[in-house]
Amino acid sequence: MTVLRPASRIRGAFLPLALAAGLVAALTACATDPDEGTNGVGRLDAPAIEKKAQTAADAAKAVRLSGTLVSKGGTYKLNMRLKQDGASGSVTTKNSTFELLRVGDALFLKADAAFWEHEDGASASPSGSGGSGHSGSDDAGSEAADTLGDMYVKVPEDDPAYKQLRGFTDMNLLLDGLIGLHGDLVKGDHDTIGGMRTINVKGGKDADGGSLDVSLEGVPFPLRFARGGGAGVVVLSEWNKDFPLAEPEKDQMLDYGKQLPRT
Repeated sequence: MTVLRPASRIRGAFLPLALAAGLVAALTACATDPDEGTNGVGRLDAPAIEKKAQTAADAAKAVRLSGTLVSKGGTYKLNMRLKQDGASGSVTTKNSTFELLRVGDALFLKADAAFWEHEDGASASPSGSGGSGHSGSDDAGSEAADTLGDMYVKVPEDDPAYKQLRGFTDMNLLLDGLIGLHGDLVKGDHDTIGGMRTINVKGGKDADGGSLDVSLEGVPFPLRFARGGGAGVVVLSEWNKDFPLAEPEKDQMLDYGKQLPRT
């Protein structure tokens, strides 16, 4: 029987420990690469990442946009499904919530009775209800508002409200206004949004020109955009996921007339 000296025992124990330490170091090196197994966008510089995201969004067929936008002193909470030929969803303002549906150029608005009430207490009156667009009595006005409530009303294309409301349903218009960053672009941190790994790009060191999170999995779609100056944050999801669009049935629609009330 061979008797190992103390030094031999130490060397024999050190070898497996050294191999184990090397393995741990190798695994740690792999884990510290946040772009391992991704689409590689995270390895690009900030302008290239933004360009990749814009190209992906421009080529998309559909998207869901949800979040809050602040514009001209007003705050709008959006939950819209958008595609090139139309959209559906809801918009919430300080005083009301209404639904929008656009099929081609045909735009429909749906809201509860309170939405159709005028600030002075009078109410909107739809065509065919015996009114001319306004009611002379509170009772008649409330009845008209109740009639309009929760019904789809087609927005006339020459109505001043048409362009503004349609803007909430225009996929290209909304994305063009949201994805573009301003100022010198700076690469930010890695993150996870909706279970997907992302890389952040900021407009300026303090994100005064906006902040964009881009997917590191599959197509590099933008997944979240924060507008500069605290002007809102939106989440972009369900990219290229199609959804049905159809005009409301006749029994779900009412014709308001030539011009909607300025509520």
